[in-house]
Amino acid sequence: MAYANEILNATAKSGLTERLNAALAALAALAKYRAQRRVFKTTFNEMAVLSDRELADLGLVRSELRGVALRAAKEAVS
Repeated sequence: MAYANEILNATAKSGLTERLNAALAALAALAKYRAQRRVFKTTFNEMAVLSDRELADLGLVRSELRGVALRAAKEAVS
């Protein structure tokens, strides 16, 4: 009977460990998403205030701003 209790306790502990690891992974993913979102918003907002002429000097058109901001966010938070 003691052997069965040890197995049950070990299984319960590993199940708890797995759940804790999953929760920590979810928190890490959320933190990464929030950091990427912050970089995206900052980059997009800074470029959105530029005139079309200033964007052209950078080799961009207004329709590319979202893609550029997405790339910047993914590269900044990798």
